Amino acid sequence: MSTVLVVEDDEKTALEITAALSDNGCSVVRVDNGRAGLLEAASTSFDAIVLDRMLPGHMDGLGLLAALRAAQIETPVLILSALSAVDERVRGLKAGGDDYLTKPFETLELTARIDVLVRRRRTTAAETVLRVGDLEMNLLTHSVKRGGQTIDLLPREYALLEYLMRHSGQLVTRTMLFEEVWHYHYHEQTNVIDVHISKLRRKVDLPGSPQLIHTLRGSGYILNEPA
Repeated sequence: MSTVLVVEDDEKTALEITAALSDNGCSVVRVDNGRAGLLEAASTSFDAIVLDRMLPGHMDGLGLLAALRAAQIETPVLILSALSAVDERVRGLKAGGDDYLTKPFETLELTARIDVLVRRRRTTAAETVLRVGDLEMNLLTHSVKRGGQTIDLLPREYALLEYLMRHSGQLVTRTMLFEEVWHYHYHEQTNVIDVHISKLRRKVDLPGSPQLIHTLRGSGYILNEPA
């Protein structure tokens, strides 16, 4: 189920949007001003935000959008506005909006646009973050966390873990690791892989946490989610 934040001060419009999104299988939170929208977006992870351009008070839609992006909140935003001029659309998109829909609009089009934003966000996340159980690797920042706790890895350890995570649930042989991570032909006399796996396991399989990296004697290794 997708979670959507609706920031709209007009009661009738807000009810129509909420009903349409709910019928489309979304969980909806609605607020009626910019400051409340900022608090909600900062405290809860939403899949998308529907944002009215003309909000009351000291923080209008573009002000809220600027505050979200300044706070590194990258949730996709669909801007709603009665201002249909091209320069207004450009202004909204340059401010950090992901899509722009002018009022009046058909709720069917709104839900379709939200579906696209959510699907795009999830596809992007899948391409940049690897997850196995509570182990998470961000391919953009090269950060690794388990249970929210940062794990410091050396470059070779990071490359080794990335390969294991990309093949989670699959048997990975020493030959595969040596050729794909070290880029050398495997020699049975070397124990370099066993040494690195041992070091990696000490960092990843923390005391009190379920074991993720398993050794299959005579075969290789497998990284699995805990049962």
